[in-house]
Amino acid sequence: MTRGIGWYVHHQGAGHLQRARTVAALLPRPCTILGTLSGFDTAGLDILDLPDDRPLGGSDAFDGRDGAAERPEALHYAPLNHPGVRSRMARIAAWAERTDPALIVVDVSVEIALLARLLSIPTLVVRLAGTRTDRPHLEAFRSATRLLAPFPAALDGARVPEWVRAKTHYAGFLGAPAQPVSEAGREIVVVFGRGGAGGNVEDLAAAACAVPDRPWHVLGPVAGSGRTPDNLHLHGWVSDSEARVARAALLIGGGGDGVVALAAAQAKRFVCLPEERAYGEQTEKAAALARLGAAIVHDGWPAPSAWPNLIRAGLALDPSVIGGLHSRDAVKDCAASIERLIQHADRA
Repeated sequence: MTRGIGWYVHHQGAGHLQRARTVAALLPRPCTILGTLSGFDTAGLDILDLPDDRPLGGSDAFDGRDGAAERPEALHYAPLNHPGVRSRMARIAAWAERTDPALIVVDVSVEIALLARLLSIPTLVVRLAGTRTDRPHLEAFRSATRLLAPFPAALDGARVPEWVRAKTHYAGFLGAPAQPVSEAGREIVVVFGRGGAGGNVEDLAAAACAVPDRPWHVLGPVAGSGRTPDNLHLHGWVSDSEARVARAALLIGGGGDGVVALAAAQAKRFVCLPEERAYGEQTEKAAALARLGAAIVHDGWPAPSAWPNLIRAGLALDPSVIGGLHSRDAVKDCAASIERLIQHADRA
């Protein structure tokens, strides 16, 4: 019987689960998705739903640290007396003992990576963008059989240790496939993902008023209320975001993997507004895009007066630069590399 694999997905944002779903569909062996999956679309997936491990009585947003005065230096998050943490680790161990997985992909968690090593399971640890040279990250990387970067090597940070680079498979963007090339319209499309703060009606209205000669279409969560100009259209969550972006003259969004991958897959002129994330995940990726001439970057939401120049600069970009960061075969190649890794580990 073919041994399956596990794929642990972090609950911050939808990108982790989307990566797992996309690559797992091409694997020649069963894949179980592990994670706190309430609120996510898991239709058609084999899952192991885990109890929530976020701080008791806290908010949904936290930086992944437990705030303890003392903790082992190899860990980020190991709160004491947390039943959710205890239960999720026990469930993962029980699942591993029952199914004998050939590999666990960890996207992302230092603690799960180290648990898998303690359970004697080979790991492929996902390495996100940003400066992740702190002790816990480096120990998780050291524990891994191989590392996986879900972005092109051109977007990697300058301060990544050479041994980490050498251990990394740069898979490229593992997002939605490119749409057929079509003539772009005049639309500006703004995308907000699940993992960020979302948009604000007042800010979006001011931006649309500042550039009144173009229609603005906003996808994703938007908070607030108030009057909006006629050229601003708030669509919320949509099922055809790729097709809507394909018709855009300009894409605006954060520096998360999902929206950057979407811009690259569609070869869309892109204004990147990176959000604050731990380890500079979005800001460092945005800086690399700017260096390459692949995007116009602005830190934070622009003032209304800044929008006309930003839109002009974005429309003047050469879209082939960001399009050149996309590989049509990235998902297929990633699945093949996982299978090779498993076969190599079985022979070792």
